[in-house]
Amino acid sequence: MELRWIEAFIAVAEELHFGRAAERMRMAQSPLSQTILKLEKDLGTSLFDRNTRTVALTAAGHAFLPHARRVIDDLDLARRASRTATAGVYGHVNLGFSGALNHLTLPPLTRAVRERYPDISLTLVDRIVTSDAVQHLGHGTLDLSFVGLPMNAPGIASRVISREALGVTLYADHRLAGERDILLSDLANDDFVAMPLNRGSANRESMIHACLDAGFRPNIVQEVIDPFMVLSLVAAGVGVSLMPVGVSSIIPSGALFVPLRGTPPIFEAGLAWAPSNVSAALNIVLAVAEEVLPTPA
Repeated sequence: MELRWIEAFIAVAEELHFGRAAERMRMAQSPLSQTILKLEKDLGTSLFDRNTRTVALTAAGHAFLPHARRVIDDLDLARRASRTATAGVYGHVNLGFSGALNHLTLPPLTRAVRERYPDISLTLVDRIVTSDAVQHLGHGTLDLSFVGLPMNAPGIASRVISREALGVTLYADHRLAGERDILLSDLANDDFVAMPLNRGSANRESMIHACLDAGFRPNIVQEVIDPFMVLSLVAAGVGVSLMPVGVSSIIPSGALFVPLRGTPPIFEAGLAWAPSNVSAALNIVLAVAEEVLPTPA
């Protein structure tokens, strides 16, 4: 097995298109296809299901991908280590996040890591909801991820980093837009915008539980995976939604955040990782996170 075979496999696996992967590898498509065939012959299994229209990873391809990435990461680590005469921490950490929900937690962590440990390379993977994070952490395609809590996932560790009250996001001409705070039950007949059910969003689950506790099941008329797009659709008048109070500082024009009256539901967020897949670089990032994102009292 040659290193360029692995690099070619990763390119096709990420692009799922031989033409784009060939451009990325700066080679013709036919030699790229031959390279993949050589790798599959060496492994004794097919890595891709392909026809004239689509390319998809097989089960074997999915299983091989995190190990292939680890080989390339380890080689990069070795190269950087060999170019310096001083001891230090090197490595690569893939960090998942969900977008707007992490606008207060992602920046301080990434800035601190990059300032203190410039030889730790961070790859940020967006639109990762909690169930996605569990799968990716278990497969080794993510090293660390922001998640919603509680999270019941064998083999995955987590730590709380924030607790925020849930509030209501309304479009600007909503009938309750002028209120200082509102009862959640006042929205029983409204349409809601939410993150998708089939992606296992902890934010959606928190919203559903809060509405059920208020005596109704929300009528969800639109689902989008990006939390900021939820806010944008609220601004467009598609519906209302529930979000942690932290998003109140990034509400788009045409929408507003209104607190809930009484004792509001609490949304807990955290960091999650697989203890069986902890590297020296990940240990450093976890230690930095303990400092800049401490568990709230």
